[in-house]
Amino acid sequence: MNINRLKALLRKEMLQIIRDPSAILIAFILPLLLLFLMGYAVSLDAKKLPVGIVSAAQNQSSQMLLSSFEGSPFFSVTRSKDKRALIGQIQRGSLRAVIALGEDFGKNGRFKIQILTDGTEPNTAGLVQNYARGVVSQWAHSLGIDSQRALQSIPRYRYNPPLSSRYFLLPGSIAVVMTLIGTLLTALVIAREWERGTMEALMATPASMVEIVIGKLIPYFILGMGSMLLCFAVAYFWYKIPFEGSFSMLLLLSALYLFPALSIGLLISTLAKNQFVAAQAAIITGFLPAFLLSGFLFEIENMPPWLQTLTYLVPARYFVESLQTLFLAGDIYQIFWTNMAGMLLIGSLFFILVLKKSKKGLE
Repeated sequence: MNINRLKALLRKEMLQIIRDPSAILIAFILPLLLLFLMGYAVSLDAKKLPVGIVSAAQNQSSQMLLSSFEGSPFFSVTRSKDKRALIGQIQRGSLRAVIALGEDFGKNGRFKIQILTDGTEPNTAGLVQNYARGVVSQWAHSLGIDSQRALQSIPRYRYNPPLSSRYFLLPGSIAVVMTLIGTLLTALVIAREWERGTMEALMATPASMVEIVIGKLIPYFILGMGSMLLCFAVAYFWYKIPFEGSFSMLLLLSALYLFPALSIGLLISTLAKNQFVAAQAAIITGFLPAFLLSGFLFEIENMPPWLQTLTYLVPARYFVESLQTLFLAGDIYQIFWTNMAGMLLIGSLFFILVLKKSKKGLE
């Protein structure tokens, strides 16, 4: 690889971006529009209800209540004697709530129940609270207990105390926006070169296809990172979304995610050689899977098993989970390492395909 040729290609691509108002529109105006629409107009109802139950009481009333939760069709119950372990599962995303019964449960006719829910998904947390109260009410009615006087339910929302849907939606929307920008922008790059006839000129230069591809990838990588910083500023300063993680980890995750997003766009443009076809393909293969199959709007666990397997091929699945964790829970490296590996693997696969399909020739 010749550094001087690569610098010349980068300079050419940067000048082309500056002179092309559509690139600036897609990179900076479109993200703002999408973020405001998703922040103010979109809400969702989730239905994933795995819960953990810990009981320090060992009396008949507590055992009957535990059996009522286990028999409920709304819950998938995990019993444990270690409350901290169950809270750790909430942090990792494998549980949505912990229901705790203290040692004094049932003493003196009082029944104190703590319901600790995962506030990173506020709609799910609300459903857990409502369904749990329904189970408790039925249990109390079956024992002839006055639920208004004898029962005390203490709700707690971890990671999202105000239970705001924005806290959950906007970090995920950043991933969707970056998918659209990275895939759509790069999908138009080589296709535009073919339409304008400038690709033939590039083929005639001494630059190799690796240099040409990297020369087109780096400017749009910089543009994508700039768009991510804009989205982050809007989410943090305008919408007041809490950010519990580290900014360096945000940059690293974003950079790794742009690798598959940009590579998919380059592959599309290499195959399409037409801007209209490339744009349509980018939306179908990039934006729609990120919107529907990443867990941004719809719970992956509620999808059919075959579709859940398919989501592992969608890079946005890994980035959405990482962003929501980073914003609301902090640096949970057990989650990040797995997601980083997934994004890097998918990105490498598509980058290799781009190099294989990009040949110096006019065929």
